Amino acid sequence: MRNNHYTTQSPDALLVEGCRQQHRLAQGCLYQRYYGRLLGTCMRYTGSRPEAEDVLNRAFLKIFQSIGEYSEQGSLFGWMATITLRTAIDFVRSQVKMRSVFRFGEPPEMPHDDGILEQLQAEDIYRLIQQLPPDQRAVFSMNVVEGYTHREIAELLGINENTSKWRLAEAKKQLREWVAGTGRVFKPRPDLSFALASANVKS
Repeated sequence: MRNNHYTTQSPDALLVEGCRQQHRLAQGCLYQRYYGRLLGTCMRYTGSRPEAEDVLNRAFLKIFQSIGEYSEQGSLFGWMATITLRTAIDFVRSQVKMRSVFRFGEPPEMPHDDGILEQLQAEDIYRLIQQLPPDQRAVFSMNVVEGYTHREIAELLGINENTSKWRLAEAKKQLREWVAGTGRVFKPRPDLSFALASANVKS
């Protein structure tokens, strides 16, 4: 099939085959189809939309380079989301020196707050998460949104488990203050007004 037959409406399998043959149009169509859904993951690990877009472009480069490894039996989006999440975590590790010189003890006990985000709309969640310091933002996103354990987070980010627990406790405390209106909440940002994308994947 000639590459000018690829469109954004083409089946995933056809676009994947085109990407394996390095057809630029097939790559562009796949990029357009999943760009918005994967951008949400990057937004949770970066401080701005330009940063998130840069991380996502790096992820797509890896996706195109390794498309031959994709198994047709698995979910294409799940496979792409895993690569995107790993790329975002690599970004965090390169940008934030998270190894602490302090010896943390057990993290402070925090009130039960499973509903901490239930009061917020999707755009509010993005906005608040992005206002967190990079280290807190990363741990919060990995634990609360992605479902990683503190042991897994520690291994991926090169920190110890107690540091991860401290960062999560600090993030939840700050978010709780913002939700309650007692802390500093930054003005709304129009570039964050899209639905919270869920990428519950394990690396």
